[in-house]
Amino acid sequence: MLHDMSTTLDNDTQRSAAEVNEEIRALWFRAGGSLNMDERREYQRLVLEWAKVAPSSSTTRAA
Repeated sequence: MLHDMSTTLDNDTQRSAAEVNEEIRALWFRAGGSLNMDERREYQRLVLEWAKVAPSSSTTRAA
């Protein structure tokens, strides 16, 4: 199930890779597979966030 998730981060709270990946997938779903410039910036921010929290040996990939 896809949820609208906050795009702001609380400095004290770090989301899991799975949570960030769900937000990436939701962004692509809402955009219908084609991102505008604002959505691309959001996607890039999310991918960087995901890369910081994803285990290096994980087989999970960002959307």
